[in-house]
Amino acid sequence: MVVTTGLVDEIPGIRGVAERWGQDVLHCPYCHGWEVRDRAFGVIASPVKGAYQALLVSQWSDDVTLFLHTVDTLTDEDWRLLAAAGVSVVTGEVASLVVEEDSLTGVRMASGRVFPCEALFVGPRFRPNDGLLGALGAEMSDTPFGPFVTVDETGRTTVPGVWAAGNAVGPGEQVVNAASAGYRAGVTINNEMVFSDLEEKAAVRAAGVFSAVQERAVAERVLGDRAHGLPI
Repeated sequence: MVVTTGLVDEIPGIRGVAERWGQDVLHCPYCHGWEVRDRAFGVIASPVKGAYQALLVSQWSDDVTLFLHTVDTLTDEDWRLLAAAGVSVVTGEVASLVVEEDSLTGVRMASGRVFPCEALFVGPRFRPNDGLLGALGAEMSDTPFGPFVTVDETGRTTVPGVWAAGNAVGPGEQVVNAASAGYRAGVTINNEMVFSDLEEKAAVRAAGVFSAVQERAVAERVLGDRAHGLPI
């Protein structure tokens, strides 16, 4: 069995984020950065990776604002690189997004202050749909994004007969990676099934057991049309 149940993006409960998700609220600078280049960027700080996304998207715009939102502190290294990148930092919680004529125009703070913003990057929390794998007793491994199922290079889990692929295995598996992982798992499973059957047949032959199938094959080879038995 191959489990490819993917994951769920859990996004911050900021008013307007869910409604604008995939339009001008984005999550991946590699998937969407070029299309929104040179605009006023906002970034919601990640509780896990801090300023990382703001630093990454600075390659696409010189106007980047990092909203700390619920993140209390950043590392000294974060502050050093943010200064080098020219990223502005705003403390305090974000209350909502400002949308005008079906376009994002700003980020409103809980204080009421509004900052201009045309594209907002939000790193979601990745939650794998691993209930089935957990119920089967599959081993999990801790990652910076939370626990994901443990697999080997073929996608084999610690549960006999169970493989996993795609975002059930990790958050970074895009379509091409998931397809490749599914292919490797499928080939491995097929190989194991074929050779398991052959091993069983070889064991029967080695034991000297004369099966009904072997008897029929011998009769047909020796007697041809005169072989006894009913046609199948």
